[in-house]
Parts: sequence; C-alpha cells; structure tokens
Amino acid sequence: MSDTITQQPPKHARRVKAEKPASLWSDAWYDLRRNKVFLIGSVLALILILMAAFPSIFSHINAYDPATCDLKTARRGITGEHWFGTDNLGCDTYSRVIYGARVSILVGIITTVITTVVGGGMGLVAGFFGRWSDVLLSRVAEIFFAIPPILGALLILSVIGRDNAGIGTVVMALGVLYWPLLLRIMRAAVISAKNQDFVVAARALGASSGRIMIRHILPNAVAPVIVTATLNLGAFIAAEAGLSFLGVGVQSPTISWGLMISDARPWFLAQPEPLLFPALFLSITVLAFVMLGDAVRDALDPKLR
Repeated sequence: MSDTITQQPPKHARRVKAEKPASLWSDAWYDLRRNKVFLIGSVLALILILMAAFPSIFSHINAYDPATCDLKTARRGITGEHWFGTDNLGCDTYSRVIYGARVSILVGIITTVITTVVGGGMGLVAGFFGRWSDVLLSRVAEIFFAIPPILGALLILSVIGRDNAGIGTVVMALGVLYWPLLLRIMRAAVISAKNQDFVVAARALGASSGRIMIRHILPNAVAPVIVTATLNLGAFIAAEAGLSFLGVGVQSPTISWGLMISDARPWFLAQPEPLLFPALFLSITVLAFVMLGDAVRDALDPKLR
C-alpha cells in the first residue's frame, strides 16, 4: 500500500497575506487612532452628544426638573442639593445646563449637515460641469459671501421676530449664510480631481458623468469638505449661543446655554454660578469639536504628513 504524499506550500508562503494598498482614508484613520487630541476630543464630544440625546439620565442624578423653579431657593450657591447653585428664579442650574446641551448641539449638527450637503452638492456640480453652471453658482455664492455671517443671522432673525424664533429659524439663518464656504472648497477640490488620470481613464471606458462624479471624483474631493464641516460644527454651536444671548435666537421656555448666560448676567457679581457653568460647558463643547476638526485636518491633509 503506497503512501500518498500531499505537497504543502512553504510555511512562509502560508503566512503571506494579500494586503490592500494604502489609501488616504486608511492612513488618516491610522493617524487618528494614535492622535491624543483626536481621542480626547472624541471622548468629550461623545459624552456631550449623549448628554444632549438623553439628558434625563444625567439630570436624574440630583432629581431636579429643569422646568421646576422655587423662588424661595433663588440665587443660592453650590450646595449638596444644588450642585451648580440656582438661578434668579430658583431653578436648578445643574439640570438646566444638562438640558441646555440639546439645543446647542442639535443646532450645530443640523446646520453642519445642511450646509455640507447643499454647499458640497453645488460645489460638485459647479466644479465638474463648469461653464454656465459654474458661473451661475459661483456668482450666487459671492453674493452671500459679502454678508457677514453673524450680522446677517441677526438681521434674518430680527425680521422673523422673537415670536417665531426657534431651533428651525436659527438653523435656517446660519445655513443660508454658511453654505457658500462649502461650495468654494468642494468646487476647488473637484476641479483639481477631475483632471487626474483615473478620471480620464474612466471617461475613455465610457463611464457616465454621474458615475464619474459619485464613484471617482467625490471620494477624492470630499476630504477638505469634511475637515471644514467638523470645524464649522463648533462654530455653529457658539453662534447659536451668541444669537440666543442677544435675544434673537431660541426663546424661553426652551433651555439654551446662551439664554442661561443672558438671564444670569445681571446677577453675575452676586451669584456667578448660573453664568459660569453654562459658559464653561459651552466652551468645552466648542473646544471638543475644534479639537476633532484640527485632528481630522492634520490626518487628511497630505501636505502635513
């Protein structure tokens, strides 16, 4: 009876695995996972987003309803019952700070999504097709660029009036004035990408314009837009607080950090806690998203490698 000998590949050959070629996104993710600024910003942003999405979990710790106020406990300092003190109406500052995160972060995220989709989409069309579409969209964007964003938002919200002011109107006012920035960035990236060899090859193989835009140009042009959108998110959160502080943003009974700062301003010297804590949380939130934006920019910008 003869033995059948099965030939086995060398051991080193079995250990060799086919590796995918490195890409901008894989390199960026590799760098981000090792970036302490990104990790710290991510942890802070995650906590704040959870606080905005599920405020009752965080506010339930001290068992105070943000809408329940008692004038007998007005303007009290930090105690075991009121961790951040109380405001001039006797409302618990801690629970109101927790619930105030929802408005600011919601405005920031929605505005970022709208400006990125609208501005990025228009920039993709203008940069890819050029000619009259580029001229038309670029001229419209330049009109909005001539308006200072905060001043323009103040004007829009003042015309709308306080009775109609809310999260939707703040998002609309900021979105109308910030989308041209994303258009310019996307347009420049698309113009640079559409002249690359892989796009010329796709055209030669008969790919349609829509397929070239979505499958070839967009993945290679979206990186600077993502960086700008991440940085804008923190700016939108700060802008919402500023507009609410000036009295043209969201209105009571909606809880907003900007409104809390505005209401606590007259009693700051006698009772600083109702102003300091919402201002501190606002600063931490903006800082967290700015840290994320800086880290993403460093990872996606080839010039910084």
